[in-house]
Amino acid sequence: MKISEVQEKILKLKKEQDICILAHSYQSREIVEIADYTGDSFQLSLMAQKTPQKKVIMCGVRFMAETVKILSPEKTVILANPEAGCPMAEQMDKQMIESIKKDFPDYTVVAYINTTAELKTVCDVCVTSSSAVKIVNAIDNKNILFIPDCNLGDYVAKQVKDKNIKLLHGGCPIHAGISVKEAKDAKAKYPDALLLVHPECIPGVVAEADYVGSTSGIMDYASKSGAKEFIIGTEMSIAEHLQYAHPEKIFHILSKKLICVNMKLTSLMDVLNSLKGAGGEEINLDETTIRDARKCIDEMIRLG
Repeated sequence: MKISEVQEKILKLKKEQDICILAHSYQSREIVEIADYTGDSFQLSLMAQKTPQKKVIMCGVRFMAETVKILSPEKTVILANPEAGCPMAEQMDKQMIESIKKDFPDYTVVAYINTTAELKTVCDVCVTSSSAVKIVNAIDNKNILFIPDCNLGDYVAKQVKDKNIKLLHGGCPIHAGISVKEAKDAKAKYPDALLLVHPECIPGVVAEADYVGSTSGIMDYASKSGAKEFIIGTEMSIAEHLQYAHPEKIFHILSKKLICVNMKLTSLMDVLNSLKGAGGEEINLDETTIRDARKCIDEMIRLG
């Protein structure tokens, strides 16, 4: 079966069943093309809240589907590929953070959105990569425990210097795997290109960048910039999506290591099988988890 034929089947079935398809920006081009909404994880959960459909299929990873369920508990949420997880979200668990909180009782626990629903239940405030600086700055406490990404936490700490920010060793192994040498080499190879990187990269790489921001921030910057050439320092699919959107510009990937295998697990056939009821996994969270996990998200919205 051709890709276009699978896409046609998906479009037909989602319309017949009144199902909304969400695709994270790191998904492949053929999935993005059949999605109702594409964006960062929190953007997608907000879109799911607003859409009239009572059933949504998440083409992304587990914590993203959980966030959709937390904000829309009345909806049926399907994770297209049940094996799609997130190494960063799984690095720290509830018991670990509860134990650390006992040693730092006067610290506000700030959780990156890239955490499990269970871990969010013991955190005070949630943040996204685009809102982290603003939210941390707005917290009425000088002492902050930022989890799990120490690189994003370091970036925030440098922007919010009046806070005492404690970091734990954790983060995205894909972004963190990029070296300063790779960043310098890319800039030397493409001297006319602007380097755009995600704050999940190590501090040395962030320091080399012309722009630092979330996935949507990087895409927005590249789209609006008058520059014609860019080096993209986040998951390589972003360079591909930008190239389709702006054929008049040139996009290079910072490193061939910038590929998220968990995001790449979801295939077009997974989406089709989820629509047929022959694949995917329904995300179920108990009422207590939804209630407690939502508190830190609501606090992010209040502060933001």
